[in-house]
Amino acid sequence: MINIADKDFHGDNKVGVWLLEKWEKKLIKKFTPKIPRCIETYHLTMSSVFWSLCIIAFGYLAKHINIHFLWGTSVMILCQYITDLFDGAIGRYRNTGLIRWGYYMDHLLDYIFLCSILIGYSFLFNDQFNTLFFILAIFGAYMVNSYLSFSTTNEFKISYLRIGPTEIRLLFIIINTLLIIFHKTYLVGILPAVMIFSLLGLCRVVYDTQKEIWELDMKNKN
Repeated sequence: MINIADKDFHGDNKVGVWLLEKWEKKLIKKFTPKIPRCIETYHLTMSSVFWSLCIIAFGYLAKHINIHFLWGTSVMILCQYITDLFDGAIGRYRNTGLIRWGYYMDHLLDYIFLCSILIGYSFLFNDQFNTLFFILAIFGAYMVNSYLSFSTTNEFKISYLRIGPTEIRLLFIIINTLLIIFHKTYLVGILPAVMIFSLLGLCRVVYDTQKEIWELDMKNKN
């Protein structure tokens, strides 16, 4: 029997090009050595649970008390971005060794975090056609595509069409700001557009991914 610990695992090596990639790499290089020793990679990874719960709470408060609680949602998105940016970096810098655990928990909690954002929005929008559910399904399909692609190519892609997790978080913060300024009445109509563009992007991503895997199979065959 093959010991899985002896197999090469590249889940910690993320592949892709996104708009803010160079800026992020400079940020990681500069601040990773300065993070206190008492903060470990698994602390940062598991903090996404707290950020997610807070986002759901802020969405509820924005609905029933004051729309300005969405600023809290934006702060939680920013906090999750920071912890997600440095959890893997700290693990590599300190040789913590939690590569497989980090891959599993980090991306499981990324999905939970995405769900929490859409749950928060569900309090605000009168979504008669369950558009938020379909948006969640489409965004989840992007994640599934990344995991399936990784299992066949051993390359974990986190960005498509030059859009990565950072840009998605920035989009949510922009949406929150617009909701606070213009209130939900003016933005409910953009949900179908978001769904359609996300679906079209997914179709392109799946086409490119299957084409790449097909070419790998043909290369191995020959």
